[in-house]
Amino acid sequence: MATGYVWSLVLGSVVLCNLVKMLLPSISSYLFKVFQKNVEDEVEMRAEIQAMKKELSSINMMDEFARYARLERKINKITDKLKTYVKSRTSQQAKIKWVINILYYILQAVLMISLIWKYYADPVMVLPSKWISPLERMVAFPSGLAGGVGITCWLIVCNKVVALVLQAVG
Repeated sequence: MATGYVWSLVLGSVVLCNLVKMLLPSISSYLFKVFQKNVEDEVEMRAEIQAMKKELSSINMMDEFARYARLERKINKITDKLKTYVKSRTSQQAKIKWVINILYYILQAVLMISLIWKYYADPVMVLPSKWISPLERMVAFPSGLAGGVGITCWLIVCNKVVALVLQAVG
């Protein structure tokens, strides 16, 4: 028979996993900021484009057409370069988010499998058989004890309940 703390260990693990899942976007944003490169170049380009646009608005197109056209081509060139920076930054951000999500699900699976492995034969709690009579064998899986609630059933129920509560709160 499992000790009395198993149900709280499983519930705590499920709550922790769901809280971390809620924080994944913040974690990925933070890591993206840490690993982000060329931020200064992008800021410089944006400032340079603004300055050139301001200068362009002060030039009379009819009187100084050559200067106006050169400045306009320069603005377009820097704008295209900025677009490629933004596109690469967006793809890098998507990769970081993808990797973090994959790592989270791998770690969650390892945690849940290790809990199931450790407490496989023991029920998490024992209820009167009448309460769960039509589903007794399924609820007791994998322990098989009459009236027992197996760890797999407890994990599923806790995960759904905690997810619903956190969704309602957040």
